[in-house]
Amino acid sequence: MTIRIEEALREAQQVLDRIDAEILLAHVLDCSRTHLRTWPEREVSPEPLSNFQQLVVRRAAGEPIAYLTGTREFWDMTLRVTPDTLIPRPETERLVELALERIPANTAWRIADLGAGSGAIALALARERPKSHVIATDVSPAALAVARDNAARLNVTNIEFRLGRWFAPLEGERFHLIASNPPYVHPADLHLAEGDLRFEPPTALASSPDGLADIREIITGAHDHLHPGGWLLLEHGYDQGRAVETLLREEGYQAVEVVTDLGHRERVGIGRWGG
Repeated sequence: MTIRIEEALREAQQVLDRIDAEILLAHVLDCSRTHLRTWPEREVSPEPLSNFQQLVVRRAAGEPIAYLTGTREFWDMTLRVTPDTLIPRPETERLVELALERIPANTAWRIADLGAGSGAIALALARERPKSHVIATDVSPAALAVARDNAARLNVTNIEFRLGRWFAPLEGERFHLIASNPPYVHPADLHLAEGDLRFEPPTALASSPDGLADIREIITGAHDHLHPGGWLLLEHGYDQGRAVETLLREEGYQAVEVVTDLGHRERVGIGRWGG
């Protein structure tokens, strides 16, 4: 049985909103959403229709669009994502912006991204600052495989990936800038049982016992891996700005500030080490 594009979308809208339905059908048909709107009368053959209907059921059950399509837009990149990686979010682009403000355009800086996941932050920085060298670490071999694949597809060569927790793969090395979007959700936060978070890797989201454990570890360890005058940038929760600022000041960082995202929520803690 075949039905028209518009009919398939109308059926899906009984359980999904229009945008989700269009994204999934465009994915199955390997076309753009504009194509769907331009030729709504075109028919969808049985196999892609069946695939689309299966994805609609899974999305209606809460599975993230990014995992269903296997991709996510971030910065100016289309990244591959899997359930082994966090889904890159728009607010993390703020961390990239702030890092780029500090990295000279034509200078060969050494940059580290801790907890790289799909490679979103590391790849964005490497593409924008091609003379710099970026090292991305992650404790998950599966996540690093995704990040490496993204780097290869995007032809980013000034980047390398290392397996290990935070600074463990960076022993004896120093950097001009360290960035991280570490786990920062309180393990008892009810949001972990809602929406996309239910399907994302828990170890990349929550940090026991209070949501700040990994942030503390990175702040404490970073000064052994920063050049004098080097920068540390950390994404954190909307209600953690004061705590992160205090931790940075107590560890001796200078030029400490907490910057908001586009939604006016405190999002990135920044400190400079010595220099």
